[in-house]
Amino acid sequence: MPDSPLVSAAAIAVIALAIAVVIAVGLKVLRSFRDLGTDAERATYKTLHAASRAGQHLRTGLNPAGAGKASRQLRGLLGCDGFAITDTTGVLAWDGAAEELRPVLMEVAATVLAGGHTAVIPAGELRAPGGRSPAGAPGAGYAAVIAPIRVGSGVAGVVAAFAPEAGSGLVRATGEVADWVATQVELAELDASRTLLMEAEVRALRAQISPHFIYNSLNAIASFINTDPVRARELVVEFADFTRYSFRRHGDFTTLAEELRCIDRYLLLERARFGERVQVSLRIAPEVLSTVIPFLSLQPLVENAVRHGLEAKEGPGHISITANDSGAFAEVTIEDDGVGMDPDQLRSVLAGHSGGDHVGLHNVDARLRQVYGEDNGLVIETAPGEGTLITLRVPKSQPRHDA
Repeated sequence: MPDSPLVSAAAIAVIALAIAVVIAVGLKVLRSFRDLGTDAERATYKTLHAASRAGQHLRTGLNPAGAGKASRQLRGLLGCDGFAITDTTGVLAWDGAAEELRPVLMEVAATVLAGGHTAVIPAGELRAPGGRSPAGAPGAGYAAVIAPIRVGSGVAGVVAAFAPEAGSGLVRATGEVADWVATQVELAELDASRTLLMEAEVRALRAQISPHFIYNSLNAIASFINTDPVRARELVVEFADFTRYSFRRHGDFTTLAEELRCIDRYLLLERARFGERVQVSLRIAPEVLSTVIPFLSLQPLVENAVRHGLEAKEGPGHISITANDSGAFAEVTIEDDGVGMDPDQLRSVLAGHSGGDHVGLHNVDARLRQVYGEDNGLVIETAPGEGTLITLRVPKSQPRHDA
C-alpha cells in the first residue's frame, strides 16, 4: 500500500511516546519513594504508625479484645519472637512464638505485679508450676522480659516479651512499651470517668426537672380538667412525650431537632401556667437540625430563662431561640428579657458554688467543656435588669458521637 510507510512511522511514534510516558511515570514513582525520607525517617514513621494503631485498640482499657488486636503491633515494635499482655488475673493476649509458656506466665509475673519492677528471666530459667522447665522443653529456648503496666499507684498488668536473648535494648524497650500501654489505660479510665460524670450530671438535671416542673405541670393540667377537658387531654399527651424524652435511659447525645421538640413541649406546658406572660420566638436554620448535641443541653437553658428570668419579672416576658449555621459549627442562642443576673453571681454559678440554684447552667457548661474542650463552654451575657443571652457552639461533624 502507498501509505504504509506513513502508517509504520505513526506506529513507531506512538510506541516511542508510550515508552516515554512509562519512563516518566517510573521516574516520578522513584522520586516519590525517595521523598519519603531516609531509612531512619521511614523507620520512625513505621514505629509511630504501629503505636497509633495499637493505641486505638487499647483506648477501651485492658480487655481481651483490645489487647489481642494491639499485641501484634506491639510485638512488631519490639521485634521480639513472642509478646503477651496480662491484667492482674490472667493472660489477655498472646502474639507470636513461645505460647506454650502461657500457663507459667502469671506465676512468673506475680512478683512484677506485686513489686512493680521489671523482671528479666534468662533462656531456660522459666519455671513451670511445681518445678523448673527441663532444658529441652518447648519454650525453654526463650528469655523473657516482664515489665509492669503501672496505672496510678498500682500495677494493672504486665507486658512480656520473649526472645532468644534478653539484651539491655529489649529490656529498656519493653519497659517503654509497658509505660506506653499504661498511658493508654489511663486515658481509657479517664474516658470512662467522663462518661460516668456525664451520666451523673444528666441524672442531676432529671432530678431538677422532677420537683419543679412536673409538679407545676400536673397542677396546670388539673386546672383544665373541668373547664377545658380537650386541652387537658392535649396537655397530658405533651407532658407524657416530654417526660419520655427527658427520662430516656439510652444515649448521651441527641439531635438539635429532637432537643427543640422537647423544648416546644416544655414551653407549651409552661404557657398553660403563665398564659400570655411567656412569649416565644424561634429562628432555626434547617441545615443545622441534624447536628448532634449532648442530651438535655438546651432544655435546661430554656428552663433557666423561664424560672429565673421571666417568672420573677412583672408582666410579659420574651424568649428568643435561634440556631444558625456558622461554618463548621452550629451556633445556638437563647435570649430572654427577664431580670438578668449579677456577673459575680454568674461566675459563682458556673464554678458550681450556687448549690441547687441555677444548677442547669453549671451542668450544661461543664458537659460542653468535657465533650468539646475547655474553650467550648457556654458564653453568657447578663446584668441585673438587662435579661440574659446564652450562646453555645457545637461542631456539625462529630463522627464519634451518635444520637
